[in-house]
Amino acid sequence: MICAMRLVLFDIDGTLLRCGAQVGPMFFDALRAVFGSVGSVPGYSFSGKTDPLIVFDLMAAAGFSEAEIRGRLREVHDRYAPRIEGELDPAQMELLPGVGELLAGLSRRDDVVLGLLTGNWERGARAKLARFDLNRYFAFGAFGDDGVQRPSLFPAGLRKAELHCGHRFSPEEVLLVGDTPLDVECAKVNGARIAAVATGRIRGEDLAAAGADWVLPDLRGALEQVPFAAERRR
Repeated sequence: MICAMRLVLFDIDGTLLRCGAQVGPMFFDALRAVFGSVGSVPGYSFSGKTDPLIVFDLMAAAGFSEAEIRGRLREVHDRYAPRIEGELDPAQMELLPGVGELLAGLSRRDDVVLGLLTGNWERGARAKLARFDLNRYFAFGAFGDDGVQRPSLFPAGLRKAELHCGHRFSPEEVLLVGDTPLDVECAKVNGARIAAVATGRIRGEDLAAAGADWVLPDLRGALEQVPFAAERRR
């Protein structure tokens, strides 16, 4: 019997937690300080987008060239990251149902490796998770620092997982957990499976239509509904 391994990569916003309305103003203040504009925000969908993609989209709509945006992207990050690290208010945040139980249960398994795949820049991601003491579950992750388009984060997640545990995961050994069609797309483009949870802004039926392998109303009871552990091979 060969012991199989499963890599489970979690999104953060709308999947593990919610931050309320406090993060947007911090992000927009950074854009305004660097570019003098926040771009065209009304009607723009942030769901599932990476932090750098949001900057590119909003600033391109404001008339800046790709080269100009790329040249100032690090400055946006450097203005935003200290704000979210220092000012994020836990009282405005919510840990989503079932998250604590699921992460505790998976962390006790020796055939499951936990990581992150999130569009947040890492400093922002870690700040959000720290408010609920969740960083202890995630030794590594793929972040907005690793790419602009979400599907490009997947290979980074695999590389970091191998560095962490010494196992080279195939896409078939990977399960994503997210809350948007872009999470679903990331999984499907890269040959992985995904459990989509309707705790974000997207309805369950829309996640199913996008092609999610499992759709859950929230993460309560997820251990019994989704095969997080890989099948053992003879």
